[in-house]
Amino acid sequence: MAVTDEAIEKIKGMIVSGALRPGDRLPKESELAADLGLSRNSLREAVRALSLMRILDVRQGDGTYVTSLDPQLLLEALSFVVDFHRDDTVLEFLAVRRILEPAATAMAASVITERQLDALSARLDALGDEPSVEELVASDLEFHRGIVQSSGNSVLCSLLDGLSGPTTRARVWRGLTQQDAVSRTLHEHRAILGALRDRDAEAARSWATVHIASVEQWLRSAL
Repeated sequence: MAVTDEAIEKIKGMIVSGALRPGDRLPKESELAADLGLSRNSLREAVRALSLMRILDVRQGDGTYVTSLDPQLLLEALSFVVDFHRDDTVLEFLAVRRILEPAATAMAASVITERQLDALSARLDALGDEPSVEELVASDLEFHRGIVQSSGNSVLCSLLDGLSGPTTRARVWRGLTQQDAVSRTLHEHRAILGALRDRDAEAARSWATVHIASVEQWLRSAL
């Protein structure tokens, strides 16, 4: 194991064991290096790496702190990695969405509030029957994000936020080239919303699956 990797593992071990908790300030560099049996250079490299992963927060002139370790914060790195996807992996991202998003939608059915449902409905109404493709895709992203957020699972929400980026271009492409893509998307959104209003988790799951699978199926045939 490389020296820096060893340093990362040791700091990680302190956090996992509870020796360092969210919001705690790390001991002085010289003390921590001595306690962990590390050189100060390897400790600095480990701190730099863990700060990029949003595990540590380096505050100039103040010290280094453990972050909140909130899943949404930690999973921001996923969005960065996902931005480097290749076009030939878009189908794989859609497949993962097809697995996760219907589950999140089903979870939302029992906990989504009437206010949240009304907000989703108002967003669909504001689009009208013939939105532009760009308007539809932007609304689509917000529509699904709103549903997943209402499920109350911050990990699922962060994961799906990170996965939505690579599929955006495919959705725009579909909207521009498939004749009934816009009307079909609006219909499926209404069906998902209707299932959520009925508190029907399985219907919500099924419509979300159909919705994502239709994009996946179209892209597979287009490629």
